[in-house]
Amino acid sequence: MPSTHAVAGLITRLHDPQYARWASQIRRTGGCRQPIHLRGHVHHVDPATGQRLHSYTTACEPDGILRVPCKTRRASRCPSCAETYRADTYQLIRAGLVGGKGVPDSVTAHPCLFVTLTAPSFGTVHTRREKNGTVLPCHARRDAATCPHGQIMSCTARHGADDSCLGEPLCPECYDYAGSVLFNAMSPELWRRFTLALRRHVAKIGGLTLRELRDQVTISFAKVAEYQRRGVVHFHAVIRLDGPDGPATPPPAWATADLLADAVRHAASAVAVTTPAAASQPARGLRWGAQLDTREITMNGDLTEQAVAAYIAKYATKAAECVGTLDRRINPLDDLTAFDLRDHPRRLIAECMRLGALDELTDLRLIKWAHMLGFRGHFSTKSRRYSTTLGDIRQERAEYMRGEAVSTGRLPLFDEDTVLVISHWEYAGKGLSAGDALLSAALTGRSLPSLPALGGGA
Repeated sequence: MPSTHAVAGLITRLHDPQYARWASQIRRTGGCRQPIHLRGHVHHVDPATGQRLHSYTTACEPDGILRVPCKTRRASRCPSCAETYRADTYQLIRAGLVGGKGVPDSVTAHPCLFVTLTAPSFGTVHTRREKNGTVLPCHARRDAATCPHGQIMSCTARHGADDSCLGEPLCPECYDYAGSVLFNAMSPELWRRFTLALRRHVAKIGGLTLRELRDQVTISFAKVAEYQRRGVVHFHAVIRLDGPDGPATPPPAWATADLLADAVRHAASAVAVTTPAAASQPARGLRWGAQLDTREITMNGDLTEQAVAAYIAKYATKAAECVGTLDRRINPLDDLTAFDLRDHPRRLIAECMRLGALDELTDLRLIKWAHMLGFRGHFSTKSRRYSTTLGDIRQERAEYMRGEAVSTGRLPLFDEDTVLVISHWEYAGKGLSAGDALLSAALTGRSLPSLPALGGGA
């Protein structure tokens, strides 16, 4: 039930003479949970005559501020803004598969694979396994060994999909927490080396040098990182072969999907990255896991472009919440026992703090990314020629909204290229009060988070 304070704030807002304008702001943010508060003005002036064509100031807005979406990509922080990011990512990925957004439709004929690169094992963890619709025992072993810590390395439970122990080690003392954290930290570099090895192997198969390859084939990709429940990332990627000018030109006949699959397998097995040695941590080589999934994307088969685009876009809004970690940065002075964490994510975070304090590993910035379990890369990336950009998609949306504002009379019609724009904006806070959050959820149909997480607002 809402608190008395929240109800009082709701009633106060409803009786505000500017309630209608406040509600309009909330709807335009899409129900953002933590809208940014801006204070300022913008003037459009004719540079030839000095005439002011249009002016806007937040002084007349409710509470003297303009509320705009926070634009976070993380669904755990703001489902509304994350949904916009997910939809934009879906359009970006799909355009690279079927055309649109500046990509020709002929791209559908280019060889294209959906590739999953996994992490190696760092210890036996609880898992959910199915066969023909039947849930199998987790790790049933007739003659299971006993680890040095006295734990029998067997589990006969048939775990449910939401079982809290999924991803947690059978024996935490045997689990390689250092390896898990270091793999997350080094996975962006491992991906970079994978793309380089992929290009080299395609050139080798074609009997070309890398310079000659650029005159015949372009390898384009888009990838997203996904956390497994054990706390390590793996990558899902769309990898496509184009001609020398990108998606506008077809690749040569010898550049086939089978050739690309062979190159992917070779590159995944060939690359490695070595972590620096530290006082209590020896240098170690890290590679991709043994599991490698390579499937061709088709227009009407089992793996369609809609399914791939939706899958990648979904994980573009996720982080490490499936592991049970914190959705905030941690500093060395934080007491991890004060947080509501299960043992496994707490151990992973603690290992990030321990390794990050070693002089030899400071460049990995593990402490800074402890809440991400060591992963410090971008969750979704693409090569330059894969398709359009998120910036272009957002610009297209902004132009559409401006056209709508002009057509409804909220903005005058003038050529922005010949008008002087004078603006000043300053940050004035973020978030919603408890009462405003209740009203926002009612207005937009968005779910309401627990009120303590909402923060204060004007």
